[in-house]
Amino acid sequence: MVGEEITHLSRRGKYIGIHTSKGTLIVHLGMSGSLYFVPAETPPLFHDHVDFQFADGGLWLRYTDPRRFGAILWTTEDWQQHELIKHLGPEPLSDAFNVDMLFARAKGRKVPIKTFIMDSKVVVGVGNIYANEALFKAGIRPDRLAGGISKARLARLVECIKVVLAAAIKQGGTTLKDFVGGDGKPGYFKQELAVYGRAEKPCLVCGMALKEIRQAQRSTVFCTNCQS
Repeated sequence: MVGEEITHLSRRGKYIGIHTSKGTLIVHLGMSGSLYFVPAETPPLFHDHVDFQFADGGLWLRYTDPRRFGAILWTTEDWQQHELIKHLGPEPLSDAFNVDMLFARAKGRKVPIKTFIMDSKVVVGVGNIYANEALFKAGIRPDRLAGGISKARLARLVECIKVVLAAAIKQGGTTLKDFVGGDGKPGYFKQELAVYGRAEKPCLVCGMALKEIRQAQRSTVFCTNCQS
Protein backbone atom coordinates (compact mmCIF):
# COMPACT_ATOMS: atom_id res chain seq x y z
CA MET A 1 0.00 0.00 0.00
CA VAL A 2 2.98 2.32 0.41
CA GLY A 3 2.79 5.09 -2.18
CA GLU A 4 -0.42 3.72 -3.67
CA GLU A 5 -3.37 5.92 -4.59
CA ILE A 6 -6.82 4.69 -3.61
CA THR A 7 -8.90 4.68 -6.77
CA HIS A 8 -12.29 3.71 -5.39
CA LEU A 9 -14.16 1.84 -2.67
CA SER A 10 -16.74 -0.93 -2.94
CA ARG A 11 -18.53 -3.51 -0.82
CA ARG A 12 -19.60 -7.15 -1.16
CA GLY A 13 -21.59 -8.57 1.73
CA LYS A 14 -19.65 -7.63 4.86
CA TYR A 15 -16.40 -7.13 2.96
CA ILE A 16 -15.10 -3.66 2.09
CA GLY A 17 -12.90 -3.31 -0.98
CA ILE A 18 -10.26 -0.55 -0.92
CA HIS A 19 -8.94 -0.49 -4.48
CA THR A 20 -5.61 0.70 -5.88
CA SER A 21 -4.00 0.28 -9.27
CA LYS A 22 -1.95 -2.68 -7.96
CA GLY A 23 -4.61 -4.58 -6.07
CA THR A 24 -7.35 -4.54 -3.47
CA LEU A 25 -7.26 -4.37 0.30
CA ILE A 26 -10.16 -6.46 1.64
CA VAL A 27 -11.41 -5.36 5.06
CA HIS A 28 -13.88 -7.18 7.29
CA LEU A 29 -15.00 -5.38 10.44
CA GLY A 30 -15.98 -8.52 12.34
CA MET A 31 -18.79 -8.18 14.88
CA SER A 32 -18.07 -4.71 16.23
CA GLY A 33 -15.02 -3.35 14.43
CA SER A 34 -14.79 0.01 12.68
CA LEU A 35 -12.70 2.28 10.51
CA TYR A 36 -12.48 5.87 11.71
CA PHE A 37 -10.30 8.92 11.20
CA VAL A 38 -7.98 10.19 13.92
CA PRO A 39 -5.47 13.08 13.94
CA ALA A 40 -1.98 11.97 12.89
CA GLU A 41 0.19 10.54 15.68
CA THR A 42 -2.82 9.79 17.91
CA PRO A 43 -1.72 6.97 20.28
CA PRO A 44 -3.62 3.72 19.65
CA LEU A 45 -6.07 2.35 22.18
CA PHE A 46 -6.06 -1.30 23.25
CA HIS A 47 -8.29 -2.58 20.42
CA ASP A 48 -6.73 -0.45 17.65
CA HIS A 49 -4.69 -2.63 15.30
CA VAL A 50 -3.85 -0.85 12.03
CA ASP A 51 -3.30 2.76 10.91
CA PHE A 52 -3.41 3.90 7.29
CA GLN A 53 -1.31 7.05 6.93
CA PHE A 54 -2.01 9.48 4.08
CA ALA A 55 0.40 11.63 2.14
CA ASP A 56 -1.07 14.92 3.35
CA GLY A 57 -0.11 13.97 6.93
CA GLY A 58 -3.36 15.26 8.41
CA LEU A 59 -5.65 12.38 9.37
CA TRP A 60 -4.97 8.66 9.72
CA LEU A 61 -7.57 5.98 9.01
CA ARG A 62 -7.61 3.64 12.01
CA TYR A 63 -8.89 0.07 12.14
CA THR A 64 -10.22 -1.16 15.48
CA ASP A 65 -11.56 -4.63 16.20
CA PRO A 66 -12.47 -5.27 19.87
CA ARG A 67 -13.45 -8.92 19.39
CA ARG A 68 -10.72 -9.77 16.86
CA PHE A 69 -13.23 -11.36 14.48
CA GLY A 70 -12.28 -9.08 11.59
CA ALA A 71 -9.63 -9.36 8.89
CA ILE A 72 -7.46 -7.30 6.56
CA LEU A 73 -6.35 -9.09 3.39
CA TRP A 74 -4.52 -8.12 0.21
CA THR A 75 -5.06 -9.48 -3.28
CA THR A 76 -3.75 -8.54 -6.71
CA GLU A 77 -6.41 -10.69 -8.39
CA ASP A 78 -10.10 -9.98 -8.95
CA TRP A 79 -11.23 -9.44 -5.36
CA GLN A 80 -14.73 -10.75 -6.14
CA GLN A 81 -13.10 -14.12 -6.84
CA HIS A 82 -11.33 -14.29 -3.48
CA GLU A 83 -12.09 -17.57 -1.70
CA LEU A 84 -13.99 -15.73 1.06
CA ILE A 85 -16.18 -13.81 -1.38
CA LYS A 86 -16.78 -15.79 -4.56
CA HIS A 87 -19.39 -18.09 -3.01
CA LEU A 88 -21.51 -15.29 -1.49
CA GLY A 89 -25.16 -15.04 -2.46
CA PRO A 90 -26.70 -11.96 -4.08
CA GLU A 91 -27.09 -8.60 -2.38
CA PRO A 92 -30.59 -8.51 -0.81
CA LEU A 93 -31.61 -5.13 -2.26
CA SER A 94 -30.49 -6.05 -5.79
CA ASP A 95 -32.65 -7.46 -8.57
CA ALA A 96 -30.59 -10.66 -8.38
CA PHE A 97 -32.33 -11.47 -5.10
CA ASN A 98 -35.77 -12.52 -6.30
CA VAL A 99 -38.33 -15.24 -5.74
CA ASP A 100 -37.16 -17.39 -8.66
CA MET A 101 -33.65 -17.50 -7.25
CA LEU A 102 -34.82 -18.13 -3.66
CA PHE A 103 -37.33 -20.82 -4.66
CA ALA A 104 -34.69 -22.66 -6.69
CA ARG A 105 -32.20 -22.62 -3.82
CA ALA A 106 -34.83 -23.64 -1.25
CA LYS A 107 -36.00 -26.68 -3.23
CA GLY A 108 -35.41 -29.83 -1.21
CA ARG A 109 -33.70 -27.98 1.66
CA LYS A 110 -34.61 -29.41 5.06
CA VAL A 111 -33.34 -26.52 7.14
CA PRO A 112 -35.44 -23.93 9.01
CA ILE A 113 -36.29 -20.96 6.82
CA LYS A 114 -34.68 -18.51 9.27
CA THR A 115 -31.38 -20.41 9.16
CA PHE A 116 -31.71 -20.60 5.37
CA ILE A 117 -32.09 -16.87 4.75
CA MET A 118 -29.25 -16.10 7.19
CA ASP A 119 -26.87 -18.25 5.12
CA SER A 120 -24.60 -15.83 3.26
CA LYS A 121 -24.27 -18.36 0.43
CA VAL A 122 -28.01 -17.95 -0.16
CA VAL A 123 -28.25 -14.19 0.31
CA VAL A 124 -25.94 -11.75 2.09
CA GLY A 125 -26.94 -9.15 4.64
CA VAL A 126 -29.86 -10.85 6.39
CA GLY A 127 -28.67 -10.93 9.99
CA ASN A 128 -30.49 -12.36 12.98
CA ILE A 129 -32.48 -9.24 13.83
CA TYR A 130 -33.68 -8.68 10.28
CA ALA A 131 -34.47 -12.36 9.70
CA ASN A 132 -36.78 -12.27 12.74
CA GLU A 133 -38.48 -9.11 11.54
CA ALA A 134 -38.85 -10.15 7.88
CA LEU A 135 -40.36 -13.53 8.78
CA PHE A 136 -42.87 -11.87 11.10
CA LYS A 137 -43.81 -9.38 8.41
CA ALA A 138 -44.20 -12.21 5.89
CA GLY A 139 -46.28 -14.32 8.32
CA ILE A 140 -43.92 -17.30 8.12
CA ARG A 141 -42.85 -19.35 11.16
CA PRO A 142 -39.06 -19.31 11.50
CA ASP A 143 -38.93 -23.07 12.09
CA ARG A 144 -40.73 -23.98 8.87
CA LEU A 145 -38.49 -26.00 6.55
CA ALA A 146 -37.27 -23.91 3.63
CA GLY A 147 -38.06 -26.59 1.05
CA GLY A 148 -41.68 -26.85 2.14
CA ILE A 149 -42.67 -23.22 1.65
CA SER A 150 -44.66 -22.30 -1.44
CA LYS A 151 -43.28 -19.99 -4.11
CA ALA A 152 -46.02 -17.45 -3.37
CA ARG A 153 -45.01 -17.26 0.29
CA LEU A 154 -41.34 -17.01 -0.63
CA ALA A 155 -42.23 -14.12 -2.94
CA ARG A 156 -43.77 -12.37 0.05
CA LEU A 157 -40.66 -13.12 2.12
CA VAL A 158 -38.35 -11.63 -0.53
CA GLU A 159 -40.48 -8.49 -0.53
CA CYS A 160 -40.43 -8.28 3.28
CA ILE A 161 -36.67 -8.76 3.51
CA LYS A 162 -36.18 -5.85 1.12
CA VAL A 163 -38.69 -3.65 3.01
CA VAL A 164 -37.18 -4.41 6.44
CA LEU A 165 -33.59 -3.83 5.31
CA ALA A 166 -34.48 -0.61 3.49
CA ALA A 167 -36.27 0.68 6.58
CA ALA A 168 -33.33 -0.27 8.82
CA ILE A 169 -30.87 1.51 6.53
CA LYS A 170 -33.06 4.60 6.59
CA GLN A 171 -32.98 4.54 10.40
CA GLY A 172 -29.20 4.10 10.49
CA GLY A 173 -29.25 0.44 11.52
CA THR A 174 -30.07 -1.16 14.86
CA THR A 175 -28.10 -0.21 17.95
CA LEU A 176 -28.49 -2.70 20.80
CA LYS A 177 -25.12 -2.11 22.50
CA ASP A 178 -22.21 -0.38 20.81
CA PHE A 179 -23.06 -0.08 17.11
CA VAL A 180 -22.72 3.34 15.48
CA GLY A 181 -22.98 4.29 11.83
CA GLY A 182 -20.49 6.10 9.64
CA ASP A 183 -21.62 9.40 11.12
CA GLY A 184 -20.83 8.21 14.64
CA LYS A 185 -24.51 8.11 15.60
CA PRO A 186 -26.47 5.06 16.82
CA GLY A 187 -29.06 3.39 14.61
CA TYR A 188 -32.69 3.91 15.56
CA PHE A 189 -34.35 0.87 13.98
CA LYS A 190 -34.65 -0.66 17.46
CA GLN A 191 -37.77 1.46 17.93
CA GLU A 192 -39.27 -0.25 14.86
CA LEU A 193 -38.69 -3.85 15.99
CA ALA A 194 -41.89 -5.88 16.06
CA VAL A 195 -40.56 -9.18 17.48
CA TYR A 196 -36.80 -9.22 18.10
CA GLY A 197 -36.07 -8.65 21.80
CA ARG A 198 -39.79 -8.75 22.66
CA ALA A 199 -40.19 -12.34 23.89
CA GLU A 200 -43.29 -12.82 26.08
CA LYS A 201 -44.54 -9.35 25.18
CA PRO A 202 -47.83 -8.99 23.27
CA CYS A 203 -47.78 -9.27 19.50
CA LEU A 204 -48.31 -5.84 17.96
CA VAL A 205 -50.87 -7.35 15.57
CA CYS A 206 -52.95 -9.86 17.57
CA GLY A 207 -51.90 -9.28 21.19
CA MET A 208 -50.81 -12.87 21.86
CA ALA A 209 -47.59 -13.31 23.84
CA LEU A 210 -44.58 -13.71 21.54
CA LYS A 211 -42.61 -16.96 21.80
CA GLU A 212 -38.82 -17.28 21.90
CA ILE A 213 -36.80 -20.30 20.74
CA ARG A 214 -33.12 -20.87 19.95
CA GLN A 215 -31.99 -21.62 16.41
CA ALA A 216 -28.30 -22.18 15.68
CA GLN A 217 -27.49 -20.56 19.05
CA ARG A 218 -29.38 -17.42 18.06
CA SER A 219 -32.53 -15.92 19.60
CA THR A 220 -35.66 -16.33 17.50
CA VAL A 221 -38.87 -14.55 18.46
CA PHE A 222 -42.16 -15.02 16.63
CA CYS A 223 -45.95 -15.03 16.99
CA THR A 224 -47.53 -18.48 16.98
CA ASN A 225 -50.80 -16.91 15.84
CA CYS A 226 -49.69 -14.55 13.07
CA GLN A 227 -46.95 -16.80 11.66
CA SER A 228 -47.63 -20.22 10.21
